[in-house]
Amino acid sequence: MGVLFITALIITADQISKSLVKSTMTLYDVIPVIPGFFQLNYITNKGMAFGINLPVGISFFSGISLIIICFLVWILWCERKNNLLMRISLALILGGAIGNLIDRILFGEVIDFFDFMVGDFHWYIFNIADSAVTVGIISMLFYSFLFKPKVQPTHSIV
Repeated sequence: MGVLFITALIITADQISKSLVKSTMTLYDVIPVIPGFFQLNYITNKGMAFGINLPVGISFFSGISLIIICFLVWILWCERKNNLLMRISLALILGGAIGNLIDRILFGEVIDFFDFMVGDFHWYIFNIADSAVTVGIISMLFYSFLFKPKVQPTHSIV
């Protein structure tokens, strides 16, 4: 399970970055990094990734996260001898899910701070955990479509 190192790395980077933001910025502070393109914008999110908010409490999102984490650990176990890209994808998603779950449990909300924009268009503000989940899902889809096992046609006698 060497890919779990990736999971641990994501969790560590996520929690350190959130701790730095929380200790050096006040809520809603904005620090321009590349004016007009990228800034650090400290916000909190009681919902899901990318600001998706449903009329349910933090306990609901924490419970869903725990179910997803258990499912990901099970899939990682089942895939332990299979394709490395799939296992890395799962490890990224797992690290991101755990990183945000830690915030939900400790603070009742998730800390977000990466803010990209092009002109007046702002993408959702996110964090390292969100990035890991997104990259993991994209690489999993890439793997699924590109390396899908070819189904051999069966020959019928009829």
